Amino acid sequence: MTTISQNAVCEIEPGLVFGHRRGLLVLAGTELWDRISFHGMQAMLTLYMVGQLLTPGHVEKIAGFAALRRALEAVFGHLTEEGLATQIFGLYVGMVFLTPSLGGWLGDRVLGRNRAVVLGGLLMTAGHFCMAFDQSFLLALALLIFGAGIFRGNLVPQVGALYPPNDRRRVVAFQLYASMINLGAFIAPLATGALAKAYGWQVGFAFAGFGMLIGLIVYLAGRRSLVLDATAAPRLETPPLTSAERLVVIRLLGLVPVAALFWIAQSQVWNTYNLWVRDHVELQIGSFVVPVPWLQALDGLAPFICLPPLLMFWRWQAQRGREPGEFVKIAIGCFIFGASTFWLGAAHLVTDAHGRTPLLWAVVFHFASNLGWLYFTPTILALFSRVAPARVNATMIGVYSLAVFLGSLISGRLGSLYETLPASQFWALHAGLVTLGGMIMLAIGLRFSASFNGVPVATAAVAGASSV
Repeated sequence: MTTISQNAVCEIEPGLVFGHRRGLLVLAGTELWDRISFHGMQAMLTLYMVGQLLTPGHVEKIAGFAALRRALEAVFGHLTEEGLATQIFGLYVGMVFLTPSLGGWLGDRVLGRNRAVVLGGLLMTAGHFCMAFDQSFLLALALLIFGAGIFRGNLVPQVGALYPPNDRRRVVAFQLYASMINLGAFIAPLATGALAKAYGWQVGFAFAGFGMLIGLIVYLAGRRSLVLDATAAPRLETPPLTSAERLVVIRLLGLVPVAALFWIAQSQVWNTYNLWVRDHVELQIGSFVVPVPWLQALDGLAPFICLPPLLMFWRWQAQRGREPGEFVKIAIGCFIFGASTFWLGAAHLVTDAHGRTPLLWAVVFHFASNLGWLYFTPTILALFSRVAPARVNATMIGVYSLAVFLGSLISGRLGSLYETLPASQFWALHAGLVTLGGMIMLAIGLRFSASFNGVPVATAAVAGASSV
């Protein structure tokens, strides 16, 4: 098979598949298995810590855990097992979204993207298998954090490298790539949840490890279809940002803590929400008990179902000159997500004789909250991509990930309130935070939206593939 170099003539198109280069299938398949492993492990993590790892007889075996607990309690005060679990989960997810910027730098400056993806995949595979042992739990999290950073920070850029900058297939390619993220998020909790329920937590984690290993094999088998690492070109001196560009950067930085209010609530859906489902939702259907992680699969399915009608609705609005601007869409996303989270808080109003909420109540939450996610996440990514000055465009898109990092950290801390607050108040608190974020975004849009339109930038299709 002919190897594609970065200087290849774009008219030479060997081995097209449905009009796209074979490398796209390789990268999309790799990402699918990465997400199967990642979301499968994530769907079980809090439940595993509360249900087994942090209980007597197990917690004493974790290497380095006593020091970690002392450090966390020095900052947050005394933490129960559930408080520790939610805080550790928040730290883990936050770091997973923070490290790709470091991983991208390593790929660009030190390792090369191809070698970085292989190294990241190996680290993540080792991390998943280390989850099978109490003693290596913290080592497992460290391997997964740094492995994900190196892996994802270098896999996504390879999608764009397959196409010339003005190739109209780029946007479609990123959409197809992003669809693998959602498909993996749908498959993973179903598989790992069923395995963990039937055979134990370790089997579920082992499945995640083999999933990552399969993804790495897919990548290695298809490397000849990808863009080879180019020799680094000499760095040229670039002029400093203008005063107008610096002002735009400052304003984008100001959006990060506001966006974090959305991610506090979203991160809680990956974290304490599983405990709430375990404690409050009727999971028995006839003689079958639905595994708690299966509900997480709806977060992968819902975007597939909600996106087409939402795009049609936006097109209908645009034809009539009524399509909302970016800040209004972002605010609408916050308001929908806030209402969905409040819906969880109202679940006690429809309990059965055993004090449990119907399963359908949780299903409605997932579809409604993902509608809010579709309004919020792609739109704010597109805003950063459009507005950030061209010379720091990729950097500012990376800076946006700080919102996910902050939201995850705060959600971990708030998760400890689950034990002390009634569920209605716990979810009302999160609904209030994300709604506050929407109000601030709406106010910023009404007051400053014009000032976000003055700096021309390069189009960044990466935004479409950066869904969480």
